[in-house]
Amino acid sequence: MAAALALTRRGHSVTILEAFDVARPVGSGLLLQPSGLAALRALGLEDEARELGASVSRLEGQDLAGRRLMAMAYDSWRPGATGVGIHRASLFGILHRAVLAAGIEIRTHARIVSFDRLNDPVLHDEAGGAHGPYDLVVVADGSASTLRARVRPRARAPLYPWGAVWANATDPDGRFAGTLSQRYEAASMMTGILPIGTGPDGEGNQVSVFWSTPRAEIEALLASDITVWRKRLIGLWPEGEPIFSQFTSWAQFAPATYRDVSVGTWSNGAFVLIGDAAHGTSPQLGQGANLGLIDAVELAERIETPPQLFGYQLARRLQTAPYQLASRALTPLFQSKGWIGPLIRAWLFAPLAQAPGLRRIAALFLTGVFRFGPTPKVLKP
Repeated sequence: MAAALALTRRGHSVTILEAFDVARPVGSGLLLQPSGLAALRALGLEDEARELGASVSRLEGQDLAGRRLMAMAYDSWRPGATGVGIHRASLFGILHRAVLAAGIEIRTHARIVSFDRLNDPVLHDEAGGAHGPYDLVVVADGSASTLRARVRPRARAPLYPWGAVWANATDPDGRFAGTLSQRYEAASMMTGILPIGTGPDGEGNQVSVFWSTPRAEIEALLASDITVWRKRLIGLWPEGEPIFSQFTSWAQFAPATYRDVSVGTWSNGAFVLIGDAAHGTSPQLGQGANLGLIDAVELAERIETPPQLFGYQLARRLQTAPYQLASRALTPLFQSKGWIGPLIRAWLFAPLAQAPGLRRIAALFLTGVFRFGPTPKVLKP
């Protein structure tokens, strides 16, 4: 939707092909970094995101021994800066209302599974419908993209061994306001609480809670006795009991898996991959949605008629590549079994949490603004 808005405002005629029968959000909460907020600002939607979401000024993580392994204040990057925790339904609603207001056509029940020709293509959905031809096809169907292998046959997107389960709850006393808080037990357990502001039904003081677990064990976890898990969680993090006690059924949780996406060149003919379809990672750096929003806005900024995609991809890779590399390197330190990952994490991250100069470097990266090349003016935070 962000790409459709940005391209429409540049004078292009855009059609959204939506897989679902009714356009709807999927997922729980996410953290909009200053980089993603700048993309929303370019679309005229930042103020609404801040109103519906929750301001986040700090990221903190501790192991069960009380050692701080993550401590980043947005002030370390720029005084007064914040991120915004937001429910995916809220972000979806902001974008969807803007798409409707712009008069952009949305064709639902159009899950695209094949196409004719790489140039001037006609797309085919699973119900037998045909769409097109089009001058440009923006493939934004996520890390499990069905079109990616057809556009870039040598692309790879293996699943990470670890996934997570997510749920929303109310923070009745606001004790977790302003901070993304995480707790670690070695690298085999990671849980966190993210303030997300207003929920999909208008409830206030909402938070998203995530629990990391091996992907192969998610099904068994969701079939287990939730009271046993909840008791363990409260034992590990007693301060979160008012939130964790709200979980009475696994039906409140949604599972999530993640892919390490590598496609080489993002484009082929009239097709271009963006977002997680082009550069999906693990969630360790919290950059997926932010990089996808930037992809969308920068695509509209750099596109030409007829579309020339090489320069666009070159510019974007100067930002996405460092985050992909960092995600691959850091994931075993936070999600793995054994003692090597936690040992390296403690040696590497504890100094970052203590030294002001190192905290500033970490803040530059974690706010999502790092890139090797120049940032387009419209996307400067």
